[in-house]
Amino acid sequence: MDLRLKALTKSIWVFHVSAGSCNNCDIEILDLLTPRFDVERFGIQLIGSVRHADALLITGAMNRKSVPRLKKIYEQAAKPCLVVACGTCALSQNMFRDSYNVAGPLESIIPVDLYIPGCPPKPEAMIAGIAKLIDKIKNKK
Repeated sequence: MDLRLKALTKSIWVFHVSAGSCNNCDIEILDLLTPRFDVERFGIQLIGSVRHADALLITGAMNRKSVPRLKKIYEQAAKPCLVVACGTCALSQNMFRDSYNVAGPLESIIPVDLYIPGCPPKPEAMIAGIAKLIDKIKNKK
């Protein structure tokens, strides 16, 4: 196993990208960081620089203005970079699917490693998704 991937099982630094969301997912992400759920016990930290990120957490339906910015952010992230689509809008565009401004599903723009459904997804669902992602990393050969 690659040493960088092995390190991700102990400490994942996450950069949050809000691609036109309604902020409900963002509120639940902030709740995830509070002492009630304390996701930092898994070594997961929300950071402010994509260059130090191990994972991108993307919320919201991808609109046309967000696509070039998201591609640039993805290119700047250290590789291998895990991509987590959080919320129904990031997964299937939900009610915005037929809008003129929606660019399409996230996986058509960048590769996605984990999908966390919900509108908004609850912190318990995010923790379960993170646990599955860590298992996926551990089982990679």
